Amino acid sequence: MHVLIIDDELALRQIIAVTVRRAGYSVDMAVGVKDAAAKLIRGDIDVAICDIRMQDGDGVDLVRSMKSAGVPTLFIMVTAFASVQTAVEALRAGAMDYMVKPVDSEELLYRLRQAQTLLGLKAENVALRKFVSGERGNDRFKFTSASMAAVERLATRVATIDSTVLITGESGTGKGVLARFIHDQSLRVEAPFIPVNCSAIPENLLESELFGHTKGAFSGAAQARKGLFAQADTGTLFLDEIGELPLHMQTKMLHVIEDKEIRPIGGEQLRKVDTRIVVATNRDLSAMVAAGTFREDLFFRISQFHIDLPPLRNRGEDILRLIHFFLQTAKLKGETNVELDPAAEELLLEYHWPGNVRELENVIGRAIIMADGGRITIGDLPPGLSARSERSAREQKAASASGSLREQVRRAEADIIFRVLRECGGDRKVAAQQLEIGLSSLYRKLEEFENLGVTL
Repeated sequence: MHVLIIDDELALRQIIAVTVRRAGYSVDMAVGVKDAAAKLIRGDIDVAICDIRMQDGDGVDLVRSMKSAGVPTLFIMVTAFASVQTAVEALRAGAMDYMVKPVDSEELLYRLRQAQTLLGLKAENVALRKFVSGERGNDRFKFTSASMAAVERLATRVATIDSTVLITGESGTGKGVLARFIHDQSLRVEAPFIPVNCSAIPENLLESELFGHTKGAFSGAAQARKGLFAQADTGTLFLDEIGELPLHMQTKMLHVIEDKEIRPIGGEQLRKVDTRIVVATNRDLSAMVAAGTFREDLFFRISQFHIDLPPLRNRGEDILRLIHFFLQTAKLKGETNVELDPAAEELLLEYHWPGNVRELENVIGRAIIMADGGRITIGDLPPGLSARSERSAREQKAASASGSLREQVRRAEADIIFRVLRECGGDRKVAAQQLEIGLSSLYRKLEEFENLGVTL
């Protein structure tokens, strides 16, 4: 919980700050109304301990202006001039509570615990109301394949707790969509969901983007910047392509996950953050751990719950439903109302979809634009789609009809290994144990299968 202390008396600010920090809360301070307003308007302050009478303004007026601006901060007012009228005025302005100087430490901590409970109840009540009224998830795609139904069940259960989640799968399988689903099913649904692609941020800017920086922390830092962890406070931070983080950033990430604290570049104080972490990658983190390019302790931290998304080619029963879902979505948006020609539908169902759901969505989007007369035909599909589909069919037929005994044995071996890998959720280490072979042997076999053109 982030607490702002607003008082024009330095000694009082420092005394209260010591008490609040010892209780484990993150602390910021403001020297008066103007300074406080600039910090409160950012919307990341949970509780403000605010003096009523200050040299540059009135604390009650500050409460009114912040409430009018929609700032969700809870206010605990403090004054040396106790009166019923002042108390009533502060509460009517929107303050949560009222205290008289000198501030008793135990009483203050009691009020802060009440505020923390109230903040939690507000978030929970909003989420429960949305759940009961059926507002969550009604417009999302309903999967029919057994593998995706299992993924959805696990994601729904994981969403209700605050553990880190690792989502793996090929590019285009919907890792970002699943991360958003987990956030929307959680009690953090009203808080921010912030996605960030770790591979898209230059390495020299990563720390500043994630943890923020103070004004003048480095050349070009003309003003303070709040990092993504602070922006996602009380919400969810989705770190896509986590495998692209350099080792020194992996160390810092481990500290944040374990201690729930960040230190902006140039800052002297640690700040508590209540941010849920969901990560994703299309890389084999177990292999990276073995190669020394990914920290083992961080891997264990982020993979407390591991969800592996199967490729679209392994769940053909979802393809047709996805096609019609994309068509229906376009119709509801008012873009167009088209039907799918049976020949085009057959071709789409036969295609291997190496780009998974993302490729399918792009193909349907293009076909909707190209279609004439309200019907998508083969001619409206990408030119290479038919050729690739026919080539893939010929290759599969040739592979099944010919080949040396060694090749056929290799393919049978591949079928067994890939089946075990799917059952283990893609975890190579566990699969190697179940197959009773060494992990290095498993990697060598997978490389041989790839050379044969056999993939998972």
